[in-house]
Amino acid sequence: MTALSINLNKVALIRNSREGNYPDVVRYAQLCMDHGADGITVHPRPDQRHIRPDDVRRLAALVNPVAGIEFNVEGNPFAPAMGSYPGFLELVEETQPDQCTLVPDGDDQLTSDHGFDLTHSADALQPIIQRLQDRGMRVSLFMDPDLEQIKLAKQVGADRIELYTGPYAAAWGTEQLEPLFQQHFAAAMLATELGMGVNAGHDLNLLNLGKFATIPDLLEVSIGHAFTVDSLEMGMASAVRAYKALLG
Repeated sequence: MTALSINLNKVALIRNSREGNYPDVVRYAQLCMDHGADGITVHPRPDQRHIRPDDVRRLAALVNPVAGIEFNVEGNPFAPAMGSYPGFLELVEETQPDQCTLVPDGDDQLTSDHGFDLTHSADALQPIIQRLQDRGMRVSLFMDPDLEQIKLAKQVGADRIELYTGPYAAAWGTEQLEPLFQQHFAAAMLATELGMGVNAGHDLNLLNLGKFATIPDLLEVSIGHAFTVDSLEMGMASAVRAYKALLG
């Protein structure tokens, strides 16, 4: 069964629009866990537009001791210290998540919108991947469904890839959907054949998730934006159950 990891960035974004700690991301992480979420994901950025370093620390204290539920911290491995942000690698080494998902995003991006080009970044990433693995973390790379890039992900030592599903989601209801789905299918199959695990995320929702989840050996999906919107309509507990139902 594919694991459901809930991304809480948008809960933090709402919190940051006011003074104080309301809504509290830790409270909503617990609610997701209580109703069947298999993991919690956060993506702390140096500009702290949503998740802040202290959120990561508090969530690690909540999730890390719980058997069967994983903590996934994702972000740019080259993000430096900035103000109270200690640097991405320093933060994940401090909080020791089960999985660290490396993403090639920058502060000028509204959201993550492409995978790594390992023809340019492999040499810089390889020692980072080893560094995190040596500290007991599983390392996943955020990747486009490009077969040559998937092969390079194996060469640099990634444990998993996370397929960037934004274009697949954007093509829903159009004739471009099936070719894009087949690209993701082929990329997932190749990654599995090479011995890597396969995760997926970005703009997956209650409409498009069921089809994507037919990909064999899909280990985890990370869902945040659509999940938060659905929670406004149906309540967070019901939204967790609805997504879990699509995953089998």
